[in-house]
Amino acid sequence: MPPVTAPATFALAIATAVIGLLIGIAVGRSGIARRRTAAQGPTAAELLDRFVRSSNNGVLILNRFGDLVLHNRRAEALGLVRLNQADARARKAAEQVAETGEPTEIDLSPLAVRGRGPEAVLGEVRPLGDGYAVVEAVDHSEVVRLEATRRDFVANVSHELKTPVGAIALLAEAVLDAADDTAEVRRFGEKILRESTRLGKLVTELIALSRLQGAEKLPELTVVDVDAVVAEALGRTRLAAESADIEITTDNASELRVEGDRTLLVTALSNLLDNAVAYSQAGSPVSISRKLVDGHVEIAVTDRGIGIAEVDQQRVFERFYRADKARSRATGGTGLGLAIVKHVAANHGGEVRLWSRPGIGSTFTLRIPAHPNAAEERGDAVPAALSAAKPAAKPDAKPAALPAAKPDAAALPEQGARSAHTVPASAQESPRGGETS
Repeated sequence: MPPVTAPATFALAIATAVIGLLIGIAVGRSGIARRRTAAQGPTAAELLDRFVRSSNNGVLILNRFGDLVLHNRRAEALGLVRLNQADARARKAAEQVAETGEPTEIDLSPLAVRGRGPEAVLGEVRPLGDGYAVVEAVDHSEVVRLEATRRDFVANVSHELKTPVGAIALLAEAVLDAADDTAEVRRFGEKILRESTRLGKLVTELIALSRLQGAEKLPELTVVDVDAVVAEALGRTRLAAESADIEITTDNASELRVEGDRTLLVTALSNLLDNAVAYSQAGSPVSISRKLVDGHVEIAVTDRGIGIAEVDQQRVFERFYRADKARSRATGGTGLGLAIVKHVAANHGGEVRLWSRPGIGSTFTLRIPAHPNAAEERGDAVPAALSAAKPAAKPDAKPAALPAAKPDAAALPEQGARSAHTVPASAQESPRGGETS
């Protein structure tokens, strides 16, 4: 191999330096470009893609053959995309729009509704050009549910108002026909009084329910003594209980307090007591207990009444629903009492729980958050009546603490501590509502 001359070595060195310089410049420009891109943020195309994928509406982009090009998760949630295939109705509409170039609206509601899934989905199909079309679907299910609730509520109220008004009109005619018979006039007059009282109670409870559902602003919450609420509710129910030969017993004073509206809490507890008295046999016991559990005050009302069947327990908190319609009519129930209890609990950040067995009895437990300083002010002490209370029974277990005669006021309500059915604060109103009373 011939020796490398000096000029050749010099030329090779220059060539190597030039190549290194070019590589350095290229790398430098690439780094600068990356830094500029990072500083400028995502491109418009990237932002548009993010918008589509995060949209609350279902979005699908289809080609002229109806094949799925792009979609977001919301489209899957609305049932418009399954196994990476677009809904047949959307495909057909997209093909027509791609041909005509005219946007159109289609109904994409699920053919089979399951639970609280989408019920009413309306889609708009628009052309994108070059044979592509976009389908944008909006879920109107909540609007449809609210409209159904409104219609059912109006129908129920109309029916409930029509009954006592019609009865009063007929009884008034009977009074006129029997004007010369004092005994008949008195008998019909007493019936008119009962129907008018029932009508007034219905209107009052409708106003209360409307207020609780947000038609009016709720009053400012104050510190409420639970023992005072129990005492006032007992006073309201005492006459009805004595007339039915039912004794209501309570546990010892608890010194518990909650933050809420005293009038509403008294109304809720009174409704539970009225329900217990109305659905109990003469001479059977009803008891009230109160205790502090996990930062919540639990007021339980237990009876040895007819009980509530499992199928009815799911619905007793709906407006105007009655498990025993004949007994409810006889006792003058409006079918709104438990609905009011549910909303009172919800507006206080609490819930109402139910344990019941047909032929054994029921326990309704009103559970309200305790006042923040209640534990400190009570010195973290548990009242003697509460510390002696028995452990809560399992929901499906037959309560062993229900005696044949007078109940133990502190032990009976424990049956409802862990309930089979709970109505939380976030629970949504059913299309029809009411109670068993």
